[in-house]
Amino acid sequence: MKLLIEEYQYNAKDVVDVLEGLFTLQDVDNKISVSYVGYYYNPKIKDCVFVLPKVLIDEHGLVFGKYDPAKLIHLDRDEVKLEQHEKKFLYEFAVWIHRAIVVYNTANDNNGIVLRRVIESDGNGAKKKSNTLLDVILALIRFNKENRSFFTFILKNIHSGFNKINWGKTISETTAVVQGEEPIYLNPVNKKRQVNFDEELIVIFFSILNYVAERFGFRTEIPFGFKLITGNQFERYINGFGMRRLRQIKYKYYSDIAVRLWDLCYAFFDKTYQIKMSTSQSEYLLVKSFHIVFEAIIEELIGDNDVPAGLKEQEDGKLVDHFYTYKGLISNREEENDVYYIGDSKYYKIGSDPKNEAVYKQYTYARNVIQWNLNLFLPRNKDMSEEQLAVRREDKGRYGKIRLRDDVTEGYNVIPNFFVSANIDKDTLSYDDKTEEHNPQPPVSRHFTNRLYDRDTLILSHYDVNFLYVLSLYARNNAGAKEAYKSSVRDKFRKSIQKILNDHFTFYAMEAHPDVDSVKYLKEHFKDVVGKVFNPYQNENIYSLALDMSDPESQPLLDKLKEDFYVAECKLGDEPSSVIQRAREQFGGAVRKVVYDGSFLTCLVRKNETAEDDTRLFDLFSTHQAEGKTYVMLNMPSGDISEIKYLLPIVGNAIDGYYDIEDVRFGQRTKKFVQDGVEIPVPMSTLKIKIGKYHPFDRTYTQGVVPRMSNQIWTPVQLKEYVFNKATAYTTDEDVLLAQEPEAVYGHVEQEEWNYIEGID
Repeated sequence: MKLLIEEYQYNAKDVVDVLEGLFTLQDVDNKISVSYVGYYYNPKIKDCVFVLPKVLIDEHGLVFGKYDPAKLIHLDRDEVKLEQHEKKFLYEFAVWIHRAIVVYNTANDNNGIVLRRVIESDGNGAKKKSNTLLDVILALIRFNKENRSFFTFILKNIHSGFNKINWGKTISETTAVVQGEEPIYLNPVNKKRQVNFDEELIVIFFSILNYVAERFGFRTEIPFGFKLITGNQFERYINGFGMRRLRQIKYKYYSDIAVRLWDLCYAFFDKTYQIKMSTSQSEYLLVKSFHIVFEAIIEELIGDNDVPAGLKEQEDGKLVDHFYTYKGLISNREEENDVYYIGDSKYYKIGSDPKNEAVYKQYTYARNVIQWNLNLFLPRNKDMSEEQLAVRREDKGRYGKIRLRDDVTEGYNVIPNFFVSANIDKDTLSYDDKTEEHNPQPPVSRHFTNRLYDRDTLILSHYDVNFLYVLSLYARNNAGAKEAYKSSVRDKFRKSIQKILNDHFTFYAMEAHPDVDSVKYLKEHFKDVVGKVFNPYQNENIYSLALDMSDPESQPLLDKLKEDFYVAECKLGDEPSSVIQRAREQFGGAVRKVVYDGSFLTCLVRKNETAEDDTRLFDLFSTHQAEGKTYVMLNMPSGDISEIKYLLPIVGNAIDGYYDIEDVRFGQRTKKFVQDGVEIPVPMSTLKIKIGKYHPFDRTYTQGVVPRMSNQIWTPVQLKEYVFNKATAYTTDEDVLLAQEPEAVYGHVEQEEWNYIEGID
C-alpha cells in the first residue's frame, strides 16, 4: 500500500512511479502535489495507492506531529518506522475515506467532483462493471468478522469422525509394548484426514485474506490453523486457476452464506485477474475537491435540508454552507425559542484559522438573514408578484414566530454564527465524539461598544469537530445515529455560544415598577438603552438587559435603571420570572412607588370563621373574592378611623394584597358577661366596612406577619418599615415584647365570637 497526503509538495522523483497513469502530473520546481483524495490501483506497481486528506498534517507539516509525509509513501517497507497502532490507524482511515466518498457519490448524482473508473470484466457473455478491488477486499474482511459462527459450524462437521485410530494399520505397522499382559501401542495410526469441498472453500477464503494482509496491509484475524495457499501457488490462483477451481466446486454450495462466500472469493480472483490482464488500465475512486465532501458531511450531521431560498441561497449571490433553526440563546422556554443558526465549514489543515475574507463573508451572511426576516413583516411591495407574495406567506407561516427585532426596544436578537473545522487528536487517534472551541475565536463585528442587541453587533464563534468521528458517522450512513448526533451537537453549539456571551456580558432580567410605564420609559431613554435591551420573552413586561463587563458606563446605567425597574442578574437560559420575583422581594416594591392617600386597617381571617350565609371567610379572602361584601369588625381599633382607606386581610399569617374601603359605618352587638352566676348583657361597638376593589401586592409577604397585627391602623410608612423592608422581625412567641409595633388596643382573644362578613344592606 502506498500513501500520499492531499496537496503536500512531494519531490517529483519520489512519487512519479506511484502516480503514473492516473493523470498528467504538474512538475513545478521538481515538486508534485496531488489535489485529489481517495483510492487508486496502479497496475504499473501492482499496488493500491491512497491519497488521504490534508487534515492529517498539522501546522508544522507533520503527520501525527512527528512524521514527514514523504517518509510514509511506502508503508510496506521496513524503513518506515511507524508504531503499530499508527499503521493500523492509517489503514482504517483509508477505508473510512473510501466509504465516505462512496456515500457522497451515491447521494449526489452528477456531482462533477468524483472520478470513478473500474475495469470491466466478462460475465455471462457480456461486459459488466464491477466494484473496485478495494470494495471486494473490504467485503471479504467484513464477511470474516460477521460470520464466525458459520465457520465454526462447518469445521465441526468437517472434523467429526477424524482423528480416530485405524486399528488395522496400527496392529500391522507398529510395535506394541506389553505391560501386565496388555499390549500398549505408543504410536497409533489415525484415520487419514482428507480435505472436502467445504473445507477447500474456507481454505481459499483465508488464503485470500492472508494475501491481502501481506500485499496491501489490510490485516484481519485468521482463527483456524489451516495450511494456507501461499507464494507461487497462490499466484497461480490469481493467474486464473482460482476462478476455474471455484467453478468446479460451485455445485456443492446451497446455503445463502456459503453461496455468498463463494461469490466473494470468485469476485476477488476475477478482479485481480482482470487487473493483471489489463496492465495499461487502472481503477480509481477519487474526489478532486474534498472540501465539498467535508461540507456535505457537516451539512448532513447538523443542518436542515428544507431551507427557503433567501436564507441559504441569498439574494446577493452568497451561499450559506449550513443553516438551521434551533432553540434561541436567551430563553429556554419552547414558546420563546427558535432562532436562525448560521454555520460555515472550513476544511483546513489542523490548527489553521479562517482568513479575513471568510470572517467578513460570515458577517454578511448574518446581515442578509436579518433583512430576510424583517421582510416577512414588512408591507407588501407594490412591485411584488402574486407568486412572490405566495412564497412570502409560506415563509412567514414557517418562520413567523421568529422575530429578530423588538419594536419596543428596537433591539435585535443574537444570531448564532459559527465556523466548523476539522481536527484530529494526534496523541490518541480516537474516533470518539469530541467538539471543542477553537483557539483563538474570531473577532466581534460591531459599530458601537456595549450594544449586544444591536443590528450591527455580530458574534462569530469557531469550533473544531473530531474529523474521525464525523467521517465514520457519515460513512456508516446510519440515519438514527446521525439524528442523535445532530441533536447533541446543536445543543453543544448553543451552550458554548451562551458561555462565550456570559463570559463577556452580564445579563439581567428587568420589569418596570407598578407605577412605571416601561414602553414610555424606554422611548424617553432610548439613547441610554439602545442595543442593550431586548424583549425575547412571552411575558412582554420582562426585558433582557445585556451589559458589557469591560465598559465603565455599565454600572451607572444599571443603577439608573434600578430606580424604575426591578433588575436582577439572569444568565442566558435562566428563567426570568423567578429572578424578577426575588428582586421584588429584595427591594420591597409593594409600597415603594405607589402613593397611598390613607392608612390600612388590618384584620385577621381565621380558617373556621363563616359569614352570615355560611360562606367561609377564609375561602373568600384566600381567593380574593370579598369585593362587594360588608365586613363586620367586632373589636374597635385604636386611632383615627377617618384615616383608613384600605382593608388589609391577614390570611394564614400572610398578606398578598388589600381592598379599597368604600364605606365605614358603626354598628352594635351585645356581649354577655357572667357576674356572680348571672349573665349581664353589655353593648359593644363594631365597624361595618363595605369592601371595594382588590389590589394585589407584587408578592406574598410572610416575614413579620402575625395575628397580633390585626385590628390595627397602619400607615404606608409603617408597613414599608416593619413588613415590606423587613426591618422588624415579628414572632409568634408571646413572651417577646413588640416595642416597635404601632400602638393598638387588642381585642378579647379569649372570646368565641370574632369578625364576620354580612351581605350588603
